[in-house]
Amino acid sequence: MAGRLGRLFIISGPSGVGKGTIVQALLKSMKEIKVSVSVTTRPAREGEQNGREYYFVSDREFDELIRTDRLLEWARVYSNRYGTPRDFVLEELASGQDIILEIDIQGALQVQRKMPEGIYIFIAPPSI
Repeated sequence: MAGRLGRLFIISGPSGVGKGTIVQALLKSMKEIKVSVSVTTRPAREGEQNGREYYFVSDREFDELIRTDRLLEWARVYSNRYGTPRDFVLEELASGQDIILEIDIQGALQVQRKMPEGIYIFIAPPSI
């Protein structure tokens, strides 16, 4: 992969539309794509490992990531915050690694403002 920049794929759509199912199917058939690991302020659950499921950070650390523009996007979900780390994504893309983000619509719009060159895929529900 060296010599080319990786591609950024953003899978977006409403909650429950099947983004996760699509991403899991892609990962099984396309080994060269890597999913970005999100940052969160929620505590790790039993069996979760920092850097594998999420990067677990304090509220203060998350505030610093926002202040220094080190998140491509972020959102509050109930009492916790989640975001996509800019450095991780840019480093992986620079190394030639294709990256996929599975995020909500608002997050995709935030990423699009910062990285319009991404490939944006919107998953629509079959009906209301």
